[in-house]
Amino acid sequence: MKLAFIITGLGLGGAEKQVSALIDEFKSQDDEIILISLTGETIVTPKDKTIKIYSLMMKKNPWSQLVAAYTIIKTLRNFKPDVIHSHMFHANILARIYRLFCLPNALICTAHNTNEGGFFHVLAYRITDRLASKTTNVSQEAVDAFVRLKAAPAHRISTVHNGIDTQLFHFNLADRKSIRDSLGLDKDTSVFINIGRFHPQKDHQNLITAFSQLKEEKKILLLVGDGPLRNEIESTIAALEMTDKIKLLGARDDIPALLSASDVFVLSSAYEGFPLVVGEAMACERVVVATNCGGPKEFLGDCGFIIPPADAQALARGLEQAILLSKDEKEIAGKAARQRVISYFSLNAAVAEWKKIYRTVSLKTKSA
Repeated sequence: MKLAFIITGLGLGGAEKQVSALIDEFKSQDDEIILISLTGETIVTPKDKTIKIYSLMMKKNPWSQLVAAYTIIKTLRNFKPDVIHSHMFHANILARIYRLFCLPNALICTAHNTNEGGFFHVLAYRITDRLASKTTNVSQEAVDAFVRLKAAPAHRISTVHNGIDTQLFHFNLADRKSIRDSLGLDKDTSVFINIGRFHPQKDHQNLITAFSQLKEEKKILLLVGDGPLRNEIESTIAALEMTDKIKLLGARDDIPALLSASDVFVLSSAYEGFPLVVGEAMACERVVVATNCGGPKEFLGDCGFIIPPADAQALARGLEQAILLSKDEKEIAGKAARQRVISYFSLNAAVAEWKKIYRTVSLKTKSA
């Protein structure tokens, strides 16, 4: 199959990681693929370097957007894909507008969050809905949110969960020791970890406040990521006198090893779609504490702790519960979490689901 992927950007987010992982799997099955990135720096890309990536670096001004639209139309007309698959708000809307110029192409639009913007974003989705062959979101809660907001009618949107590469994400004892040694952490230190960009959505302030309330003395919180709120986060840590207990590690490319080094993964987000990092932590057999902010409860089932969002005291209690589990209880919980990911949320399962959808929409489009 010839597949064209369009994504708003290729930064450090979960959507970017998921699209890149899917593309690698499709390419390994001999599909012909191109990837178009609209904005920003190209950081996360497929491992297969033979895949052609068009980085448009689109700006907010009308001229840049016109140039980007022209490039997309020209590129897709030359490539002649069987299916166009767009991801995230700006790519979804632009791809729908493109379809006005080339109706034979099947178009799937995937949102990656319960909240993809305010009223005007919802209105744009609503007005352009009929231009997509199919719309999906990454969790049932996110789909329900889209239907409730009338961003998409219930019969034209469905859930396709993100997939986790369980061969890449697994517990590794040697990595655990290596990372802990490099950070000067002994085996008795309780290590909490959060992975995500420093953005209001991730609500690091709530996490830092909750962590500061823990009674545990031998504890440390690793914050992995970067973003516009870094200075604010550093100021909060200093104000709470937690600089020796909270470490900012920046953006890292050794996430499986960092997860293995931790004891508890914590997601403190205000809202999410279907956060890959929760599944990655589960695949690495970590105990997970997550806010009830969208997809996490679908990932976790009964394999972790779900906490109300924006409630530092509740989050602190959840962290206390997690760290007080015995060694055997943590091991049992971790193995159950990994098995849940393997059974329901593997990358292979996601690829198989997408293949089925691609075939269906492609055949419907050709017969229309």
